[in-house]
Amino acid sequence: MAPAHTGNRRTRVHVVSDVHGNARDLARAGEGADALICLGDLVLFLDYADHSRGIFPDLFGTENADRIVELRTARRFEEARAFGARLWAGIGTDRAAAVERAVRRQYAEMFAAFPAPTYATYGNVDMPPLWREYARPGTTVLDGERVEIGGWTFGFVGGGLRTPMRTPYEIDDEEYAAKIEAVGEVDVLCTHIPPEVPELVYDTVARRFERGSRALLAAIRRTRPRYSLFGHVHQPLVRRMRIGATECVNVGHFAGTGRPWALEW
Repeated sequence: MAPAHTGNRRTRVHVVSDVHGNARDLARAGEGADALICLGDLVLFLDYADHSRGIFPDLFGTENADRIVELRTARRFEEARAFGARLWAGIGTDRAAAVERAVRRQYAEMFAAFPAPTYATYGNVDMPPLWREYARPGTTVLDGERVEIGGWTFGFVGGGLRTPMRTPYEIDDEEYAAKIEAVGEVDVLCTHIPPEVPELVYDTVARRFERGSRALLAAIRRTRPRYSLFGHVHQPLVRRMRIGATECVNVGHFAGTGRPWALEW
């Protein structure tokens, strides 16, 4: 990674989101950039493209992963929860402890792969309390906070909003809106989830609308950042669109592509 600077030459940052266990490509994601930005979802609980990968199939096998993906894709969430509950009951261990052990193994690998400097915020499947243990010097974790990179101000808001999926870091709309408000006016607004715009929140493979943020959309219209950067929706109907003066960009499903999105100014 190039050294950070605030001089007259151009600044380049690479942005990733939805890393979901792809430590190999993450280790190279900062090459040629002054900084790496990560918009969350480091954990791989279940790979919807390859049901043999992730915490769930490691614990319960690929056939059960096939079944739960089938139920969730069909939006049969109650059946999926009941099916999952039966599986957890069958392994005879504490669910939270089993998941935490698996997440810790993934976090050790993911955080070791971060180059310096990295600026990161949480995704909806992340476990924020653990990040403090694994973030190394050179990795700055931000949530409802700002940082300056190359003379531009970047604001970070992590997590997702409440859904029937009940992923680990879902928060109330009011709490999320307060973090957006705390960030204020910035050049680049970095979030895990997109603004609530149908084209940006619809996943064409999962065939469902994910939850975006109305508070984020309102902030974009009110404060007019240069860019709004986000991930969360793996196969969006639209990856990029303008909202007023702001370029809104889904930086991509890094677990699938292995390529960061680049911003230079």
